[in-house]
Amino acid sequence: MKILIAAGGTGGHIYPGIAIAKEIVERNPDSEVLFVGTARGLEKRIVPDSGFQLAMINSAGLKNVGVAGKLKGMMVLPRSFWEARKIIKDFIPDVVVGAGGYVSGPVVLTAHLMKIPTLIMDSNALPGFTNRRLARYADKAALTFEAARPYFGNKGVVTGNPVRKEFFEVGKSLPSTPVNILIFGGSQGARAINSAMIDALHFLKEKKENLKITHQTGDAQFEKVKNAYAENGWENAQVIPYISNMVAEFETADLIISRAGATTCAEVTAAGRATLMIPLPTAADDHQRKNAEAMVAGGAGRMILQSELTGESLAREIIELMESPKKLAAYGEAAKGMARPDAAAATVDMIESLIRDK
Repeated sequence: MKILIAAGGTGGHIYPGIAIAKEIVERNPDSEVLFVGTARGLEKRIVPDSGFQLAMINSAGLKNVGVAGKLKGMMVLPRSFWEARKIIKDFIPDVVVGAGGYVSGPVVLTAHLMKIPTLIMDSNALPGFTNRRLARYADKAALTFEAARPYFGNKGVVTGNPVRKEFFEVGKSLPSTPVNILIFGGSQGARAINSAMIDALHFLKEKKENLKITHQTGDAQFEKVKNAYAENGWENAQVIPYISNMVAEFETADLIISRAGATTCAEVTAAGRATLMIPLPTAADDHQRKNAEAMVAGGAGRMILQSELTGESLAREIIELMESPKKLAAYGEAAKGMARPDAAAATVDMIESLIRDK
């Protein structure tokens, strides 16, 4: 197979594409996979580090960017289509996959116009802006949540969100003493979570000996958060700007406090970990809240809306959960039950079916 994967911007778009690419080459080492992204997204680092080639195009978002941003994005579009066409013409893929991000728009639409089979992947309960616009042009859609199926009609298949196999190999969680808490807000950190946790340290001081915290802050607030832990006497806390081996941290975590991005949700379920999710309120169409609601409905954990997030409310949830090891274990079991270990395989099956139909 020769597969072109358009994926850009955040890890939530890129890592599912990487999982698909790995499944493709595992099935047949002679297969070729080429990613398409932009120079501004995380794909510039993640894709080469994962052993795949990356081609670049110029592209810009049209959602939540203001009037000036939309005008800029519209002006870039002709160049985006021209560059996408050139890459497709040179590579001659069997199928073009849109794994998410605004870079998927011109690549998938161009492939459709060139009569090349297309598949789009969507990891959210509410499909992203670009994928909703591409729904009428794509041949198939691989979805994570049943709630997303109505947007794609009979093209949509619920496969689950492809996750790196290492997360499924994480051992079963047996709440420990002290309770291990992993806090992160994405690769750049989350200011609201960082601030609330700083305030929560005061309310958690009597529980200090029974908690072990690993907190990824992002670069911008690393010093501030690190100093706050030190000033409050949390010598056993590990405060770091970026976690490169997230699988290892999941292995030791009893509770994960995080945003509710689709990839985070999928990794949490794959590892079978209890979660306390704080959705990003500015995420497009409030899709993180819908993701978190789906996790809560599945019994995989709890949610605090950012509008209700304070140091006191965060500490209250942490204390209740750390004092209820059976509840932590139950959340972890429920999360594991929501996982789809066959998601990557099912998505590649769809890609192969498009090739056979062609």
